[in-house]
Amino acid sequence: MVNACLRKYTLFFVSNIFAAYAFAQNIVEVNKSGNQQVVTVTVNGKPFTTFMFPDSLEKPVLYPIYAADGQLITRGYPLQPRPGDPTDHPHHIGLWFNYENVNGLDFWNNSFAIPAEKKKQYGWIRTDNVQTQSGSKGTLTYTAHWHDIEKHVLLNEVTTFVFSGDEHIRIIDRTTTLTAMDKILFKDAKDGMMGLRVAHELQLPDTATKKFTDNKGNVTTVQGNAAATGNYITSEGKTGNAAWGTRAGWCMLYGKKGEDTISIAIIDHPSNVGYPAYWHARDYGLFAVNPLGQKIFSNGKETLNFILEKGKSVTFRYRIVIHSGNYRLSDDEVSGLAETFRKMQ
Repeated sequence: MVNACLRKYTLFFVSNIFAAYAFAQNIVEVNKSGNQQVVTVTVNGKPFTTFMFPDSLEKPVLYPIYAADGQLITRGYPLQPRPGDPTDHPHHIGLWFNYENVNGLDFWNNSFAIPAEKKKQYGWIRTDNVQTQSGSKGTLTYTAHWHDIEKHVLLNEVTTFVFSGDEHIRIIDRTTTLTAMDKILFKDAKDGMMGLRVAHELQLPDTATKKFTDNKGNVTTVQGNAAATGNYITSEGKTGNAAWGTRAGWCMLYGKKGEDTISIAIIDHPSNVGYPAYWHARDYGLFAVNPLGQKIFSNGKETLNFILEKGKSVTFRYRIVIHSGNYRLSDDEVSGLAETFRKMQ
């Protein structure tokens, strides 16, 4: 009992001094790779992630993403399929940020699988400038344009990632500012806004085959995975599939991969529109936070059709925490990491 209390106190203390002393002895290198439209991120020489923005993708992504123990936490399909990978939802690649309905254009579901004759209903995000800096924390700042098939720009984006880590933890702090080039309506929709597609081992165990229909009637079949080990928990105590469609300040997915337990927490920021956001956290491995979609999650009791007037901006902030070790992150640890993040401006 004494040891358990001591561990809990120690973890809480570590979480609270995290902001002041974060990873001072660790080196995060963020390196652009010539004209290949990729930027690699390492912590003390070990792979962390790669920022990818080639013209072959409909949006920029962080892919793949590694835990500190070297385990891949992201699904391989469709870019680098691995044994056991489900092949549904080809637009789910690594970690991304976009939305299902922006002035009627679908940025979320766009992928190579969309027929050419339907592409005009979708949107692209094109990156045109990347700046990096390495150090005890690494930073990557990029600018991008959200546009339609005719290259008409709806939104300008400026995003900064701050990467940090040590022997057991990796953290990505994301700040994204969108500026409207026209009057923009983010129509209340299910699919948004920051999404992560995890490795199949971290899905929730299930044997059922399910079908999901997007806003244009496209049906996707998802196979169950009885051997998966994942589970969700939110800051409000919702667990498993009950986390989906609920509001919370943070949500965590955890499960076994290799010899370690992997914990992945996504933390919302109080300055974000719609805080605390709804969690679009599916058992098949889609782990997403949606601040702008409310109707489907509230069974029609709430609706948010967010409007951004021409020339106006909105900023979204999120923290992604990835922990590997012989235990899952405790609720107190995540809450401590959330508290330090929420104090950041």
